[in-house]
Amino acid sequence: MSIINFVFFFFLSLPSSISWGFLDLLLAAASHLPAMSEQYTSRQCHGEDDAGEKRKQGGFKTMPFILANDFCDRFATIGFNANLITYLTQQLHLPLVEASNTLTNFHGFSNLTPIIGGLIADSFAGRFWTIAAGSIIYQLGMVSLTVSALLPSFRPPRCAIATGAGEACARASAWTLLVLHLSLLCTSVGTGGTRPCVMAFGADQFELDRPCHGEAAGAKRRWSFFNLYFFGVELAKLTAITLVVYIQENVGWGWGFGVPTIAMLVAVTAFMSGYPLYVKMAPGGSPFTRLAQVAVAAFRKRNVTVPSDPKLLYQNKVLDAGISTAGRLLHTNQLTFFDRAATVTDGDLTSSGVPRPWRLSTVHRVEELKSIVRMLPIWGAGILLVTSASHNHSFAIQQARTMDRRVTARLEIPPASMLIFSNIAMLATLALYDRVLVPRLRRLTGQPTGITHLQRTGVGLTISMLSNIVSAVVERERKRAAARHGLLDSPGATVPMSVFWMAPQYAIHGVADAFMDVGRMEFLYDQAPESMRSSAAALYWLTMSAGSYMGTLLVTVVHERTRGEGEWLQDNLNRGKLDRYYWLVVTLQVVNVVYFIVCAKLYTYKKLEVVDQENTDHGEEKGSQQKDVELQPLEDSDEKDVELRPLLSSDL
Repeated sequence: MSIINFVFFFFLSLPSSISWGFLDLLLAAASHLPAMSEQYTSRQCHGEDDAGEKRKQGGFKTMPFILANDFCDRFATIGFNANLITYLTQQLHLPLVEASNTLTNFHGFSNLTPIIGGLIADSFAGRFWTIAAGSIIYQLGMVSLTVSALLPSFRPPRCAIATGAGEACARASAWTLLVLHLSLLCTSVGTGGTRPCVMAFGADQFELDRPCHGEAAGAKRRWSFFNLYFFGVELAKLTAITLVVYIQENVGWGWGFGVPTIAMLVAVTAFMSGYPLYVKMAPGGSPFTRLAQVAVAAFRKRNVTVPSDPKLLYQNKVLDAGISTAGRLLHTNQLTFFDRAATVTDGDLTSSGVPRPWRLSTVHRVEELKSIVRMLPIWGAGILLVTSASHNHSFAIQQARTMDRRVTARLEIPPASMLIFSNIAMLATLALYDRVLVPRLRRLTGQPTGITHLQRTGVGLTISMLSNIVSAVVERERKRAAARHGLLDSPGATVPMSVFWMAPQYAIHGVADAFMDVGRMEFLYDQAPESMRSSAAALYWLTMSAGSYMGTLLVTVVHERTRGEGEWLQDNLNRGKLDRYYWLVVTLQVVNVVYFIVCAKLYTYKKLEVVDQENTDHGEEKGSQQKDVELQPLEDSDEKDVELRPLLSSDL
């Protein structure tokens, strides 16, 4: 059966309700985005242009370039990574545990570099040039790996793995592994430039953080944007794990890596072509320098008494203007140790009244640090989620390889394409969530997003446990089937059990991701200080990095600790105890959910100052009739509390 038939088989097998849900979401997006391009205009907010005048930059017209870039980028990335475990074990003849750890280490480093990329973008380079540089470096890594897959001299001799003689195979040479690691290094570095910036750069085109169009309406559009973004990402993944994996398994690894490489070239070209149309936000200086200044100033004044009245803390509207265009952060009563940085003492100001930044910080800058510190416990709960899913790209694919993968008499599904069920489930959940669930929840809760970001994240954490429970049960049944048919010592033989028994675990994981991934990104974007949006997005990827490294650590510890009593994780899965590994992960997830609920219940959402844009044109701020440069905090009735209600255990 042709590759086209294979791709269309999965798309046509979708339930009609899901297909219509996709269409409904895309049509809704098409109808909303043009309106967004007109409504989110900073000049109109500030009264600098006539109401009927359109912006020359930003808005809907930039979306084809940005979304084409992101679609091709994700298509290339997933096509490159989805089946890499097969390339390492089947082509380079690496042992399963070593190959699995190579992958998790690679994923860990790939998700660590966005921290550096986000810092570079926020500090001096800006998001556009950071994305451009990262895309080019990523392209170089993909070209290198594609060339190594095409040249026979970079591959070890073939061996009869199917006969069980895998241990006698000659593994890849040191030179081949060096090229592999250098290629992976380039892609990891390139990822650091694209991942923390693409979503924030797309949001910049609509200036989603502007409050001038009403908080409720802005929140609805903002989070619909995130749902649409992740919908596009999953659509790219779905295409990659059907088309690219099929090519890798049935045509060859040269073309299997070549197609994603070509797609990445298209992504870079599409993104650079839109340069004249983009809104390019100027970087506001290193956010980490400001955070360090607050910490140092607070430590220097550790013996200073903080004023009981927050209005006496130092404020400077002019100094904060470039990093608080959507409104300054208001004082909160948590982490009051850092308030010492905003307490004025002798020597904090120069003779001209300019503050010395390593001795005195404004309330807004102190609250920036507090916001980041408050976010960290919630952020940490996502690490174990990534760890619990890391086996989907390694052990689960090897499980699928041992099972009956026939779809029809002439068509087999590639093992890595089992990920399609995660993508389909996530696409369906996003479509139904945005178009069906949110409107109903909105009427019940009064929240513009239906439920809070933390509630959405908590739901995802809970559902993800069910995925690993199903994984453990299916693996136990697979081993029983292998034992019944005398295949325990035949790791290359096909166990007479349909691979589609694994579909539920992938589907449940996809549903969990629709809640967890989007909820985490919404939370980081919403709660991060305005000037640290790229860096906050990098925290999302840092979760992936920490989770991947945690997965490596967990696999290594389990592998070492179970040697004496029968290895849990071994090349011959029929003799291993992979189901016990899954139950161990479930136990850790239960602990993680309890930890998350406690952290969420104690979390305090940031408070943001609302500025009356009409009065701003006349030099007045809402809540104050004075025209002083120093803007005083607003009265309680004038403050906007951004989702101040904490998450309760009963909410989950």
